[in-house]
Amino acid sequence: MATSAVSSQGSDRRFIRTAMKAPLLEADHELNLARAWHEHQDEDALHELTSAYMRLVIAMAAKFRVYGLPMGDLVQEGNVGLMQAAQRFDPERGVRFSTYASWWIRSSIQDYILRNWSIVRTGTTAAQKSLFFNLRRLRALINDGGRASMTPEGRDFIADKLRVPLRDVEAMESRLSASDRSLNATVPGAEGGEGASMEWQDMLADDRPDPEDQTREAHDAEVRRRWLARALETLNERELFIIKRRRLSEDGQTLEALGEQLGISKERVRQVEHQALNKLRAALLKETDDMESMLEDD
Repeated sequence: MATSAVSSQGSDRRFIRTAMKAPLLEADHELNLARAWHEHQDEDALHELTSAYMRLVIAMAAKFRVYGLPMGDLVQEGNVGLMQAAQRFDPERGVRFSTYASWWIRSSIQDYILRNWSIVRTGTTAAQKSLFFNLRRLRALINDGGRASMTPEGRDFIADKLRVPLRDVEAMESRLSASDRSLNATVPGAEGGEGASMEWQDMLADDRPDPEDQTREAHDAEVRRRWLARALETLNERELFIIKRRRLSEDGQTLEALGEQLGISKERVRQVEHQALNKLRAALLKETDDMESMLEDD
């Protein structure tokens, strides 16, 4: 693994040295290359155009090394942005390709950093992305970078400067101040059973119901099922037919559809349903009253 890492670093350095030796392009020649690719899909012109601005990718990637990701990976992502720029560049707009490509390169590198800086997604909105890449710089600007936490005035300044909600500033400050931690890492100074080291995952709360709650819920569900079954026995055949199709099925039938099946009007179906519901309510209330009487007798 170590030999592979050294080899990879050597390849990255050779690539960077080669890229930095590529000749710069004059404006007229750059325009001709861009036209050749844009109009005729000339791959030789594309290669010369992108090779000349590989140094721009490397310079941009170097600015983002502070986020701790491998330089080679940053350069690769920048190359993706460079190719996207070449694909979308319109040579007739009167803009230098380097100016246009800079935006695509920076955006590609920043998106990569946001995806890989942490195992938890850091920025999902434009405001969060702006905060992630500007919070440290603005803290240094107001001499607030040496503090463990920002002052209320500092947070207000940054929120106003970046035009983002104050709560987003507070959330990003908290996110950047903490590093990823494995749940299998041991908790300093904490021991579990038989003197074993306690891991962070041992301190996670289990939000699942405990066996006692599960038993109680299963018992209550069975009681309710029996109550409903006995209540349904108080209905006549037509009332039971309507209640089952209106209330006890996933796709309840309409009053009109049931009226057609029973040969009565939908208003009459509504009346029968109302009558059946009253019967059920009375039967269920009797069940609960009987239960309370049994508890009082005990």
